[in-house]
Amino acid sequence: MLILQAERDSLLKPLQAVTGIVERRHTLPILSNVLIEGKGGQTKLLATDLEIQIDTAGPEGGAGDFRITTNAKKFQDILRALPAGALVSLDWDDSRLTLKAGKSRFALQTLPAADFPMMNVGEDISATFSLEQERFKTMLSQVQYSMAVQDIRYYLNGLLMQVEGSQLRLVATDGHRLAYAACAIDADLPHAEVILPRKTVLELFKLLNNPDDPIQIELLDKQVRFQCNGTTIVSKVIDGKFPDFNRVIPLDNDKIFVLSRAELLGALERVSILANEKFRGARLFLQPGLLSVVCSNNEQEEAREEIEIAYQGGELEVGFNIGYLMDVLRNIHSDDMQLAFGDANRSTLFTVPNNPNFKYIVMPMRI
Repeated sequence: MLILQAERDSLLKPLQAVTGIVERRHTLPILSNVLIEGKGGQTKLLATDLEIQIDTAGPEGGAGDFRITTNAKKFQDILRALPAGALVSLDWDDSRLTLKAGKSRFALQTLPAADFPMMNVGEDISATFSLEQERFKTMLSQVQYSMAVQDIRYYLNGLLMQVEGSQLRLVATDGHRLAYAACAIDADLPHAEVILPRKTVLELFKLLNNPDDPIQIELLDKQVRFQCNGTTIVSKVIDGKFPDFNRVIPLDNDKIFVLSRAELLGALERVSILANEKFRGARLFLQPGLLSVVCSNNEQEEAREEIEIAYQGGELEVGFNIGYLMDVLRNIHSDDMQLAFGDANRSTLFTVPNNPNFKYIVMPMRI
């Protein structure tokens, strides 16, 4: 039975939107599949790992009503390997999906759609708001690199999304550094917050590719729903208490100066060539008019860069993980950065001049 005929790209693009969450091997084999559903000439694709679920509109032209599941990665690899613009037809019998394109033919196993597990999506919405995709993607890029990776403090393996009044705030920390971004939204909401899992954040970031179009965000009971570009992501949230980020932000660091973001990033990238490969430490020497950055390694090799700065305060020597410094400079696209140091044992605050909506705090390290 012919169930769909469509141009290759019109099928590959929505498939790629949902397959990022699919694991190649799963204890429940059907979760390695994508659900393809047709109704009234419209098609929909859906994938889930039971923590996050993504569905999106597929190409038009489905024949009749149908629901099938097939291996997501194999289906995607086949479509990728076909030439752009190829006309693809899908035929389905009870256990096989046959994909034809030109003289190519592929027969894939299917599993019953009735056995495909779906997340139970809550109906009670505690907060809803929208903003332009470009603004939201910019905020995500400003903080997501600070999320922890497989930390035993599970609440750090994600990103805090907080709304209050007309403010949206995103915060991420791995315990060594913290990134904060905020923006105004067209809403007046009571205080609400959720911790988005790392996997959800990364999939969401890939989805935001129409800058001027809005993304709709809904906070549900222990879930959050994002809708944009014909795609819906529903994700469970991390059940835990995120650290009080306001207590982490240093307020009285007095060694403050502004310098070129690109100049500092370039200096750090060059000296990092000779950094210790395991500890990645860099020493910063601050004195009137000059910031020096030094890296060395176990082979007694050393790299030094000097940057002239408008600064007339006291001297300071402090060590950092150089990767943490480069991360923030690569993800903030302002011309200048403001650095506020305290002493060698206190966290340093990175901000954008005249912009209260971004903060980055990094702890020092002993070198």
